[in-house]
Amino acid sequence: MKRKILMVIEYNGAEFYGWQKQKGKRTIQGEIEEKIWQLLGEKCIVEGSGRTDKGVHALNQVATVEIESRIPLQNFKVALNKLLSDDVVIKKVKIVPASFHPRFQAKRKTYLYRVDLSKTRKALNHQLVTHYPFEINFERMKKASALLLGRHNFKGFCSSHTNVTNFEREIYAIAIKKAGNSLTFEITGNGFLYNMVRIIVGTLLEIQKVTEEGIVKALESGERKYLGKTMPPNGLYLKKVEYILL
Repeated sequence: MKRKILMVIEYNGAEFYGWQKQKGKRTIQGEIEEKIWQLLGEKCIVEGSGRTDKGVHALNQVATVEIESRIPLQNFKVALNKLLSDDVVIKKVKIVPASFHPRFQAKRKTYLYRVDLSKTRKALNHQLVTHYPFEINFERMKKASALLLGRHNFKGFCSSHTNVTNFEREIYAIAIKKAGNSLTFEITGNGFLYNMVRIIVGTLLEIQKVTEEGIVKALESGERKYLGKTMPPNGLYLKKVEYILL
């Protein structure tokens, strides 16, 4: 009888073509499945809580895999981490019911976006933070972020390259923090559209040009033209996925 194992995964997405398996390309899902095959000789599917794009990172991605092997849980984790490359690590493992699905049963997700405001870009860790050497209005950003809280039609905050037909999402919290030249956005919601977090961050950074009125118009009309640019993927992290009873 197969066991369903939940894995909490951290990865640096800089050298990956995103989460989802793609033929001929290095992906997180594909790499973990390949290493499980090497470890156990079992072909299996690793189901994630969601797909992160090329260059996007995760602090706590949640995924499940079903295996036949009776290998002790902690041995599975240790052995798998030895096979995985340095930019992916399994942080935690636990047995979950066969009915559990990491995507369909996720209740809240939190994303983090990191920005470096230095006038001169840095060579070190450039893949882990987005350089933005322009003036910002911190207080106005925080004020404008409140317009996004609650349940709205976020069609304007979604890339056109999507098959989604329901654009209604709920944002529970947006925290913006500044320490020196480091700026972080932490956004929690019940779900996110394609590029939604990156568009929210780009809009708030450009709030003096976009204006609060532009945000309201985008929420009312669903039109992308009122908003700021889509920020690069390298500053984005999946921070946390929350479930009921887990």
